Amino acid sequence: MTGRRAVVASLLGFGLVGTARAQSAAWVALRTPGHFAMIRHALAPGTFDPPGFKVEDCSTQRNLSAEGRAQAVRIGEMFRANGIVAAKLYSSQWCRCLETARLMALGDVTPDARLNSFAQNRERAERQTAALRPWLAAFDLGQPTVLVTHQVVISAIAGTSTSSGEIVVLRRERDERPTVQGRIETS
Repeated sequence: MTGRRAVVASLLGFGLVGTARAQSAAWVALRTPGHFAMIRHALAPGTFDPPGFKVEDCSTQRNLSAEGRAQAVRIGEMFRANGIVAAKLYSSQWCRCLETARLMALGDVTPDARLNSFAQNRERAERQTAALRPWLAAFDLGQPTVLVTHQVVISAIAGTSTSSGEIVVLRRERDERPTVQGRIETS
């Protein structure tokens, strides 16, 4: 291997090791009281829901693909492999979020409208986020707590965008503004 290739290989290897360390630290944080996870639902191809969709009717929504369902199962397996065999699970009422949470198989899933998407109704964003913050502040975070939701909700709370199935681990702060402690890719 030439000197240049060795340097590139070393840098790539360092990046992978750095990512593995960061993800390991995120799992440790999630097992620590005062932390919780927000997960963007697993892969549901497309963007937005069709016009006239109904939250209570899955046939009118964008839903998980076969790949998304497999990803949701893998997410649950990742939790168990990292010492979390059960969690308090809350989900958006959207079918793709509920299905993701159920396929993770970490416990009963509680649907909650505060986790619903506002991507197609931005007027709700400020009001919904304002309702979500004190709800998060009141959680008993003595055991792992997982919220399965949408990109826009995670962005509003964590200030970061996410890919399908990505886990963002947050620490609850006193000012009701959680801080990101780590991210875990699941694809």
